[in-house]
Amino acid sequence: MLGSMDELMPLTPVDESWQTALCVVAHPDDLEFGAAAAVARWTAQGKRVVYCMVTSGEAGIDGMHPDQCRTVREAEQIESGRIVGVDEVIFLGEPDGIVEATVALRSRIARVVREVRPDIVITNNFRETWGGRNLNQADHIAVGAASVDAVRDAGNRWIFSDQLVDGLEPWGGVREVWAAGSPQATYAVDTTDTFDAGVASLEAHRAYIDGLGWEDWDAEEFLAGGARQAGSRLGVRYATAFEVFPMGWGE
Repeated sequence: MLGSMDELMPLTPVDESWQTALCVVAHPDDLEFGAAAAVARWTAQGKRVVYCMVTSGEAGIDGMHPDQCRTVREAEQIESGRIVGVDEVIFLGEPDGIVEATVALRSRIARVVREVRPDIVITNNFRETWGGRNLNQADHIAVGAASVDAVRDAGNRWIFSDQLVDGLEPWGGVREVWAAGSPQATYAVDTTDTFDAGVASLEAHRAYIDGLGWEDWDAEEFLAGGARQAGSRLGVRYATAFEVFPMGWGE
């Protein structure tokens, strides 16, 4: 739980004057646990949002072999994206559960940044906790950290220069990286009108939710808790909070 000062601190609206966003997260379902309602808002505005899953979440269901689980979870993520207006979903195929923020991972993410050429890159919270004593998961931390570095790498012609063939060029146009759900968030976006789409997007991960044994778990109730808290700090009913990292040179 966040401290009382953090709970009362107003959140600043994010700058929505962009056209393309690339979402880079560790697993299928990561975006749906909070940020999908924001994605629904932006696609409804006509913005382009591309999903990049570093893993396929194949180690996420104890009772399902990873080879089967990979196929199921990729299909659920594609459907989940469709619900919020995303029709471009990339899977990098890194091994679930043991992702490290290596130079090799930075290279793979940098290539996607160069291909998509986004204005904004969105990832999940990569702080050590979700606030208080709730520890974050290692893949989230690794992917978030690697994504920030990869954004910088993508704009530098002399880093991963072997990628620059067949018309692929450096891309230094990412203005900011946004980390959804960070306990150090100071920005947010109003998701009141698209909250239900976010719930439906999470519910699309049915095999994963069932595999966790959450028989009485309510996706709407779960998402409402965080969205309501962020909304109260933004002055709206529901919101998604972000920690914002400027990517301008020298910042």
